[in-house]
Amino acid sequence: MARVAVVLSGCGYLDGAEIHESVITLLALDRAGAEVECLAPDRAQRDVVDHRNGEAIPGAERNVLVESARIARGEIRDVAEARVVDYDAVILPGGFGAAKNLSSFAVDGPECSIDPGVERLLRDAHEAGKPIGLVCIAPAIGAKLFPDVELTIGTDPETAGALEKMGAHHKSCPVDAFVCDDQARVVSCPAYMLGPGIKDVAVGIEKLVAEVLRLA
Repeated sequence: MARVAVVLSGCGYLDGAEIHESVITLLALDRAGAEVECLAPDRAQRDVVDHRNGEAIPGAERNVLVESARIARGEIRDVAEARVVDYDAVILPGGFGAAKNLSSFAVDGPECSIDPGVERLLRDAHEAGKPIGLVCIAPAIGAKLFPDVELTIGTDPETAGALEKMGAHHKSCPVDAFVCDDQARVVSCPAYMLGPGIKDVAVGIEKLVAEVLRLA
């Protein structure tokens, strides 16, 4: 039975983890018989967004770990406490939280920084040859950490250009497919970078999960 760490970034696509992407990932892993542990940084979110209008709420504060626990049904722990020896693979669902809370890509672009706990876990997994799955905008984190890696965020030229500025090789990809860098053992898919709906993004995410488990 494969043991997989799923790193969440809050709860809600505008300021945390994309809920559809996260649930599809967890469902696909469970159906495949994988043992899953959810992780998230114990830190304040960059912002809190009203998902009715897309606007940040002035003065509002939420904790990434606390909000991620909503998706994980309370079964979650601080990514800073995680050790790669306990897992066979790592998967990061998307949502703007990956670019705001797991990294600063949303603000700093190619000059972004990565949350220390997330960076350590991913670097350790990479060095150990364990597969890493990156969904939606999460490939930006992979581009920052792993020079020369082949990744996809779909077809958006501006975001693809930012990944390439960090040293990655972007490959255009439809929503129902994935890109696998066999040497780096990094698998990515565009999901809601392309949409248009949950049934569409599910196809690509399920394929990504199956590939990650095949490599594990």
